Amino acid sequence: MTVTIYHNPACGTSRNTLAMIRQSGEEPVVIEYLKTPPSREELVKLVSAMGLTVRDVLREKGTPYDELGLGDLDLTDDHLLDRMIEYPILINRPIVVTEKGVRLCRPSERVLDILSNPDIGPFAKEDGEVVVR
Repeated sequence: MTVTIYHNPACGTSRNTLAMIRQSGEEPVVIEYLKTPPSREELVKLVSAMGLTVRDVLREKGTPYDELGLGDLDLTDDHLLDRMIEYPILINRPIVVTEKGVRLCRPSERVLDILSNPDIGPFAKEDGEVVVR
Protein backbone atom coordinates (compact mmCIF):
# COMPACT_ATOMS: atom_id res chain seq x y z
CA MET A 1 0.00 0.00 0.00
CA THR A 2 1.20 3.50 -0.78
CA VAL A 3 0.39 6.29 1.63
CA THR A 4 0.76 9.87 0.45
CA ILE A 5 0.68 12.91 2.72
CA TYR A 6 0.35 16.49 1.52
CA HIS A 7 2.52 17.91 4.25
CA ASN A 8 3.67 21.22 5.65
CA PRO A 9 6.66 20.64 7.96
CA ALA A 10 5.91 23.95 9.72
CA CYS A 11 2.51 22.63 10.87
CA GLY A 12 2.31 20.66 14.13
CA THR A 13 -0.83 18.79 13.02
CA SER A 14 0.93 17.77 9.84
CA ARG A 15 4.04 16.64 11.75
CA ASN A 16 1.90 14.62 14.18
CA THR A 17 0.03 12.98 11.31
CA LEU A 18 3.28 12.06 9.57
CA ALA A 19 4.63 10.57 12.81
CA MET A 20 1.45 8.48 13.25
CA ILE A 21 1.76 7.15 9.71
CA ARG A 22 5.36 6.17 10.36
CA GLN A 23 4.48 4.60 13.72
CA SER A 24 1.94 2.43 11.85
CA GLY A 25 4.84 0.94 9.90
CA GLU A 26 4.33 2.88 6.66
CA GLU A 27 6.88 5.17 5.05
CA PRO A 28 4.69 7.58 3.10
CA VAL A 29 5.31 9.58 0.00
CA VAL A 30 5.69 13.07 1.44
CA ILE A 31 4.62 15.94 -0.78
CA GLU A 32 5.54 19.30 0.68
CA TYR A 33 2.65 20.99 -1.06
CA LEU A 34 3.99 24.51 -0.53
CA LYS A 35 7.03 23.55 -2.64
CA THR A 36 5.17 21.19 -5.00
CA PRO A 37 1.50 22.20 -5.05
CA PRO A 38 -1.08 19.85 -6.51
CA SER A 39 -2.40 20.71 -9.94
CA ARG A 40 -5.92 22.07 -10.14
CA GLU A 41 -7.09 18.65 -11.35
CA GLU A 42 -5.36 16.88 -8.45
CA LEU A 43 -6.86 19.31 -5.95
CA VAL A 44 -10.36 18.82 -7.36
CA LYS A 45 -9.91 15.02 -7.13
CA LEU A 46 -8.68 15.25 -3.54
CA VAL A 47 -11.58 17.46 -2.46
CA SER A 48 -14.06 15.15 -4.14
CA ALA A 49 -12.48 12.00 -2.67
CA MET A 50 -12.70 13.51 0.82
CA GLY A 51 -16.41 14.22 0.34
CA LEU A 52 -15.83 17.84 1.29
CA THR A 53 -16.57 21.14 -0.37
CA VAL A 54 -13.82 23.36 -1.73
CA ARG A 55 -14.60 25.83 1.06
CA ASP A 56 -14.13 23.02 3.65
CA VAL A 57 -10.53 22.62 2.46
CA LEU A 58 -9.81 26.36 2.45
CA ARG A 59 -7.49 27.42 5.27
CA GLU A 60 -8.02 30.83 6.89
CA LYS A 61 -5.45 31.09 9.70
CA GLY A 62 -2.00 32.31 8.66
CA THR A 63 -3.00 32.84 5.04
CA PRO A 64 -4.04 35.72 2.74
CA TYR A 65 -7.69 34.59 3.16
CA ASP A 66 -8.94 37.94 4.47
CA GLU A 67 -6.82 40.05 2.13
CA LEU A 68 -8.23 38.13 -0.84
CA GLY A 69 -11.81 38.52 0.37
CA LEU A 70 -12.35 34.76 0.43
CA GLY A 71 -14.95 35.00 3.19
CA ASP A 72 -17.45 36.16 0.55
CA LEU A 73 -19.89 33.24 0.37
CA ASP A 74 -20.90 34.22 -3.16
CA LEU A 75 -17.47 33.24 -4.53
CA THR A 76 -17.58 30.18 -6.75
CA ASP A 77 -15.62 26.98 -6.23
CA ASP A 78 -13.69 27.84 -9.39
CA HIS A 79 -12.63 31.17 -7.89
CA LEU A 80 -11.59 29.51 -4.62
CA LEU A 81 -9.65 26.81 -6.47
CA ASP A 82 -7.86 29.47 -8.51
CA ARG A 83 -6.74 31.20 -5.31
CA MET A 84 -5.70 27.89 -3.70
CA ILE A 85 -3.53 27.08 -6.71
CA GLU A 86 -2.09 30.60 -6.73
CA TYR A 87 -1.52 30.56 -2.94
CA PRO A 88 -1.05 26.92 -1.84
CA ILE A 89 -0.91 28.03 1.82
CA LEU A 90 -4.71 28.32 1.46
CA ILE A 91 -4.97 24.51 1.16
CA ASN A 92 -5.74 23.06 4.55
CA ARG A 93 -3.48 20.25 5.67
CA PRO A 94 -2.50 17.55 6.09
CA ILE A 95 -4.31 15.60 3.42
CA VAL A 96 -3.55 11.87 3.46
CA VAL A 97 -4.29 9.41 0.66
CA THR A 98 -4.36 5.63 1.23
CA GLU A 99 -6.09 2.70 -0.42
CA LYS A 100 -8.77 3.07 2.28
CA GLY A 101 -9.58 6.66 1.42
CA VAL A 102 -8.57 10.30 1.52
CA ARG A 103 -8.83 12.46 4.63
CA LEU A 104 -8.13 15.95 5.78
CA CYS A 105 -6.47 14.91 9.03
CA ARG A 106 -7.54 17.62 11.41
CA PRO A 107 -7.24 16.47 14.12
CA SER A 108 -4.25 14.33 13.26
CA GLU A 109 -5.74 11.12 14.67
CA ARG A 110 -8.25 11.08 11.81
CA VAL A 111 -5.45 9.42 9.83
CA LEU A 112 -5.97 6.24 11.86
CA ASP A 113 -9.29 5.64 10.06
CA ILE A 114 -7.52 5.14 6.73
CA LEU A 115 -4.31 3.34 7.71
CA SER A 116 -3.94 -0.38 7.04
CA ASN A 117 -2.47 -0.74 10.56
CA PRO A 118 -4.32 1.76 12.79
CA ASP A 119 -3.17 0.04 15.99
CA ILE A 120 -0.12 2.21 16.52
CA GLY A 121 -0.17 1.91 20.30
CA PRO A 122 -0.04 4.95 22.55
CA PHE A 123 1.13 8.02 20.68
CA ALA A 124 2.05 11.38 22.19
CA LYS A 125 1.48 14.44 20.05
CA GLU A 126 4.00 17.27 20.14
CA ASP A 127 1.85 19.10 22.68
CA GLY A 128 1.90 16.05 25.00
CA GLU A 129 -1.66 14.90 24.27
CA VAL A 130 -1.71 11.10 24.23
CA VAL A 131 -3.71 9.38 21.53
CA VAL A 132 -4.70 5.78 22.21
CA ARG A 133 -6.97 3.89 19.90
